[in-house]
Amino acid sequence: MTAYHIVAVLTALWIGFSGYSLFSRRPFVVEPLQQYGVPRSWWNRLAPAKSAGAVGLVVGLAVPAAVGLILYFLGAAATTIRARSYKTTVFPLLHLAPTVATPALQWAG
Repeated sequence: MTAYHIVAVLTALWIGFSGYSLFSRRPFVVEPLQQYGVPRSWWNRLAPAKSAGAVGLVVGLAVPAAVGLILYFLGAAATTIRARSYKTTVFPLLHLAPTVATPALQWAG
């Protein structure tokens, strides 16, 4: 159960930073979204979705939050593939890995 708590907190911090970076329109987040053709109107929904997922992990809503985040990052990976930006597909997959590990560790505990 300790591993679950550690991974949940680290995942929440990482995803929370990603949400914050989109809220504050950091170039390393915004530029790829523009390249992928993600409409600006979606950005205002994506940032709180990430942030809510991160908060959900911390407050113990790991299963529902993780499911939402898993779907989010699968969609992000699909978006990079659709945009033929194969070299950047690794980034949503890197976010996906601990997001999947978090509920797996909870269920194993």
